[in-house]
Formats: sequence, C-alpha cells, structure tokens
Amino acid sequence: MFRTLFSLLSRRKPNQPGSMRACTVLMYTRQGCHLCEEAWRELERQQARYRYTLEMQDVDTDPALAAAHGEWVPVVLVNGKVRFRGGVNPVLLERLLCAEGQGR
Repeated sequence: MFRTLFSLLSRRKPNQPGSMRACTVLMYTRQGCHLCEEAWRELERQQARYRYTLEMQDVDTDPALAAAHGEWVPVVLVNGKVRFRGGVNPVLLERLLCAEGQGR
C-alpha cells in the first residue's frame, strides 16, 4: 500500500517554471480602486510561481468595458473566462491556476 501511494505521489509533477506560459490572466480595473490594488498584488504573487502572462486594462478607457464591468472591478479573466468579480480569493485562484497548469 505504501509503495503504491509513494509511486502515485512521485509521478505527480509540480508546476514547473514556464508551465503556464500559454495562460493569460487579464484584470479589468479603474484608477483609485483599492480592491483592484489588492487583487493585482495577489495576481503578481501567484505569477511569480506559475509564470502566466498578466495584463491589466482600465475599464474607463472604453465605454463598452465600463458598461460591462465598471460596477464589478476588479474583474479577473483567465484565458478569456471571467473567474473573479469584486476581488480575488487567493485559495480559489491557486486551485484554478493549478488546474490550468494540469490542462483541465
């Protein structure tokens, strides 16, 4: 039993540097938003581990973005899908990034 468990654990590969380069995280924000600043710090912290592409866009530069997301900033998209609105949960973010890194 222990040998089987050990073999399963040894086959599991942790996220290696560069494994998330195909992943893009985009955060919609606006100036003066303290929730956006907190979310950005968390995204940068995780980026150091998972090495994904991280981008930011101010919703107030585009009326359509302001209408769609202005009341909900920060809004975080992972590979084009909205994953967080109004803030980022660090535990859920890490689970999501781990799943993305494993190709789920």
